[in-house]
Amino acid sequence: MDIKLKDKEKDEYLEFQAKIMGRFCVNAIISVAAVIMVYLFFWKRRVGDWIVWLFEHFMKIGHEQAFRLYHDFFRTYKEIFFAGAIIFIFLILIWRLFRWMTGYFKEINQGIDALLSEDMMQIHLSPEMQPFERKLNTVKKTLEDQKQETALAEQRKNELVMYLAHDIRTPLTSVIGYLNLLEEEPNMPVDMRAKNVHITLDKAYRLEEMINEFFEITRYNSGQIKLKKELVDIYYLLVQLSDELSPLLTLHGNSVVLNVDENLTVFADPNKLVRVFSNILKNAAAYSYSETEIIISAEEADEQVVISFKNKGNNIPEESLSLLFDKFYRLDKARISNTGGTGLGLAIAKEIIILHGGSIHAASENSTVTFTICLPCP
Repeated sequence: MDIKLKDKEKDEYLEFQAKIMGRFCVNAIISVAAVIMVYLFFWKRRVGDWIVWLFEHFMKIGHEQAFRLYHDFFRTYKEIFFAGAIIFIFLILIWRLFRWMTGYFKEINQGIDALLSEDMMQIHLSPEMQPFERKLNTVKKTLEDQKQETALAEQRKNELVMYLAHDIRTPLTSVIGYLNLLEEEPNMPVDMRAKNVHITLDKAYRLEEMINEFFEITRYNSGQIKLKKELVDIYYLLVQLSDELSPLLTLHGNSVVLNVDENLTVFADPNKLVRVFSNILKNAAAYSYSETEIIISAEEADEQVVISFKNKGNNIPEESLSLLFDKFYRLDKARISNTGGTGLGLAIAKEIIILHGGSIHAASENSTVTFTICLPCP
């Protein structure tokens, strides 16, 4: 498709160039014809008779004297007159060409003004300037997209501040509250004190986990994360991970079904892949129907290892699918940080997969949510 588009643009540029050359040649031919006509007029005395007549009537002299003046000042210096005529016609030719060319520049200038305008109107130029029109419209759309992205980035920055304030404040408030309680009641029963200390410690660990995730996503964005790749047995890794998460899955009434080739391997960082698969499995457990299976499949296709996670759950709206991997995005706005995480799990998973040279996307239809990961074959 790109090659065809480039060929089309090349043909349009050649057409534009041919039109300019054609216009120049036509003007040159007209100029030469004009010089020849002037020469013939003088040579056949048509203009000469008119000049002699002017001398006779305005200078009140005889025909013979008028003819002598014409001969002495015009016929004798006809080469100078012809040279002047050629220069004059050449200047007219140049003026016409410049006027024609500056018309195109004026169109381009108007197109640039339209490019910088706030309206959404398409830029229109002359038919022969289609390549320029298309490029200007492409740049205009790019600038509009960048403007929207900048506005979106500003919005997300504000949301980041809001999320940080909310998510960190929740466990921090709990920690401060329980510590105040312990300080204000020094004679609290031992079992109650132990219980409150345990809750405080859990909240502190939760706060630490959230802060670590905030720093982690920042490190991914700044390119500070380095992979330690090795040959990874996908089947063994998924079996081990399923066993580790079985208490969480059982709590939601879910079970894992593996449809994975036991000989399937990838060249990757095993710890980072565990993080990705763990985040997706936890997400599946959180949003799947109870007493349903989470099916994990993996196969090699088109020089890629394709791993998919399917769970039964409510359909995700199309507009939300594209936001699942955004930082701090939560599908269920009602889920607070205590239960819904920081909203960074899938964003971190995406960063890890991209760092491996792969891709990740989500799909949802018929009450089935599917996360698909593609990794390069080893």
